[in-house]
Parts: sequence; C-alpha cells; structure tokens
Amino acid sequence: MFSLQTIFGKGDKFYGLLEASADSVHLSAKALVESLNTPATEQSLELLKLARRREKDLFVQISEELVNTFVTVLDREDIEALNSALYKIPKIVEKFAERYALALVRMGDVDFTSRAVMLEQACEVLKQMVGLLRKGMDLDQINRLNDQLHTIEAEADRQILELYRDVYVNETDPIRYLVKMDLFEILEKAIDRCRDAGNVVYHIALKNS
Repeated sequence: MFSLQTIFGKGDKFYGLLEASADSVHLSAKALVESLNTPATEQSLELLKLARRREKDLFVQISEELVNTFVTVLDREDIEALNSALYKIPKIVEKFAERYALALVRMGDVDFTSRAVMLEQACEVLKQMVGLLRKGMDLDQINRLNDQLHTIEAEADRQILELYRDVYVNETDPIRYLVKMDLFEILEKAIDRCRDAGNVVYHIALKNS
C-alpha cells in the first residue's frame, strides 16, 4: 500500500520538470543575446539548438509523466497549459536565429540586440515565476512579477512601433524592408509568448491560493 506522501511525492516531480523547462527558455534567450553580440564570422546556432532540443525533450517528458502519474500536485490541465506555453518560446527564438543567419548579409548595421535583451529579461522573470510555484505560490509576489512581464511587453510594443516608423520612412530596399519587418515581428512574438506563459503561472497561483 502506498502512503499519500509517496503518491504526492511522485506528483511533485512536475515542479522540477517545469523549472527545468523555464530554465531552458531562459538559456535560449541568453544564447540569442550572446550570438547577436558575437562578430558575424563567429556566430553559431549551436547553443540555441541545444536549448531548443532540451526544451523539446522536457516537453515530451512532462507529457509522458502526465500519462503515467496518478496524482499531480497541480491540475493536469494547468501543467499541460504551462508546458505548452514554455515550449513555444525557444521554438520562436530558434526561428528568429535561423532567419537572422540567412539574412545577415542584408541586415548590415540593424541592431536587434536591445530587443533580444528585453526577451532575455522577460524569460528571467518568467523563470522566477515558475520557481515560485513550489514555494507556496505567493500570489502577491507572482502578481508583481507578472506585472513586470507586462511592462516589458508594453515597452517592446512601444519600441517596435518606433522601429516600424523608421522602416516605413527610411528603408528604400524592399527586400531588406520585408526581412527587417519579419525579424522584428518574430522577436515581438517571442516576448508575447513569455507574457502568455506568465499569465498561465498567475492563473495557477490564483486558483491554488
């Protein structure tokens, strides 16, 4: 016969898996910033691909554990929602990096680093939020962090409007115009996905407070 402590101990592994997933998300954004700060001839997608592969493995593992675990510390649909929300972020980051590498010759002096730094900041906040789930789900603290995420996202929206204005007015090369718009929008989407994942964490904390 299994004790309740044993059963819940098995369910507790989801905290660690989700924390590892959030860590992979942060590593992905960090690797992107490092890549953008590296001279073009030395840039590599390897660290991004490793973070993406790790996140994909964790996504599969969490999905499998949900099937094989009888009792979970969080509602199954909440684990699935957060797992899915985290999974999407490194996927978008890798997509940006691949397209940026293809377009690097045309990009010239276009600076994406400041937006990538904002993405890394959003991922760091998200990582903290996920880490709070196993620590009693302090709703006030999670709410403050979620507000930080929304502030970062709002600032990213404001900056991208300025970038659009610059592109509309000053860009004369139609191909370069399309590539810049595409890359800016991918970064904006990645930050939006961080906000979405933060909303899932807040929803979980609110439901369990």
